Amino acid sequence: MTPIKLLIVDDMEAHRRRLERCISKEKDMQCIATANSGYEAVLKAAMHQPDIILMDIQMENQLAGIEAAKEINKNLPDIKIIMLTVHEDDNIIFAAFQTGIVDYMIKSATDSEIIKGIRAAHDNLSPIRPIIAEKIRNEFKRIKSKEESLLYVIRMISDLTTSELEILKLLCENKTRKQIAKIRCVEQDTVKKQISSILKKFNMANTKEVVNTLQALKIFDVLKTL
Repeated sequence: MTPIKLLIVDDMEAHRRRLERCISKEKDMQCIATANSGYEAVLKAAMHQPDIILMDIQMENQLAGIEAAKEINKNLPDIKIIMLTVHEDDNIIFAAFQTGIVDYMIKSATDSEIIKGIRAAHDNLSPIRPIIAEKIRNEFKRIKSKEESLLYVIRMISDLTTSELEILKLLCENKTRKQIAKIRCVEQDTVKKQISSILKKFNMANTKEVVNTLQALKIFDVLKTL
């Protein structure tokens, strides 16, 4: 039986040695090389063509492992990469998965969990781990909420009159009511009534709330083109 060939990448020798000892106990696995930086990982992946890479994230820089994984997956897509790191930050996890890695394990995982993860990756059966599943669910909720908010705001904008839309754009440019009245050559009472209409259509209490909502959804640029 051909053993599973592994490349271990970590800038801490103690961690590399631990993984080497863990793998050496398995008859169907072989550590064919080690690396201590993302740069070296890319070189040794090309040289040795491992089946699986156990990759740390923070090495010569904070995201060295992610940068290396991206390069390896681009040029050697058949190599499966497991991130083995101390990081649990949502942004780092999503950045890692965007490179095409197959699994993400915390370094405190037991030897048996690491071995199980290696075999699962080799058999294309890597699970979505609870920690990852929760973060993915939260991200979907965030995206869904943002999409719903965006659709709501777009509907509200479409209900505005031409004059109200012009005033909204000026409010987004931090213009005061007095300045808006002067720019539009109208009385301040007219501007006040139109702002009241805008707030009613958005169902919001004040102009600051409206502007903050538009800013959060990043549609200022859209408004500028209208």
